Amino acid sequence: METALATLPEAASAETPSPVLPTPGAWPDRATICHPNPRGTGSAIRFELHPARGRVSGYLFVELARQKSVASLSGTTPTFATFDWANKIVVKMGINDLAQMVMVFRGMQESIMDGKGLFHRSAKANAVIKFMHQIEPTPGYMFSVSCKQFDGDRKDGFFVFRPEEAVWFSSALEAMMGVLVFGVPSAAVEPQL
Repeated sequence: METALATLPEAASAETPSPVLPTPGAWPDRATICHPNPRGTGSAIRFELHPARGRVSGYLFVELARQKSVASLSGTTPTFATFDWANKIVVKMGINDLAQMVMVFRGMQESIMDGKGLFHRSAKANAVIKFMHQIEPTPGYMFSVSCKQFDGDRKDGFFVFRPEEAVWFSSALEAMMGVLVFGVPSAAVEPQL
């Protein structure tokens, strides 16, 4: 089993370099997990955190991409697997959507909305987001999106969090809840009493 995890800055998987370098001591706002396999049927998931600002709640963009090419160790230069980020599926998840995921991670429910998932409508498409705990065929947590574009195209994607990935992601998800509701505290602001 291969797993690749990347946080800012992303080297090979980034489409364009980030125009702003992270400030020393700042935390990354993006994380990616890649699951390539030799059959070329792997997938990758990327999270981009947008904290609350002013009176606007924060959200998390979740991007899914299918594996585009397989890795090759033949020859003098190894080739790494790539993912089709150009044809990715993107969903925007708010605090209540993410709370549903936390409930699955905590064992309060086996799947979001008893397997029906969350229905999202955007300006371009309708999407159903599902998240469930599974034992077979691979133990872990499956995140899937079925997206029907208004122009007629349908995109489906999935990603299975392995148990060890579920541990760190569920912890990160719970930690980010405060940032999605209240934003990032600024050390420069003095509290008013």
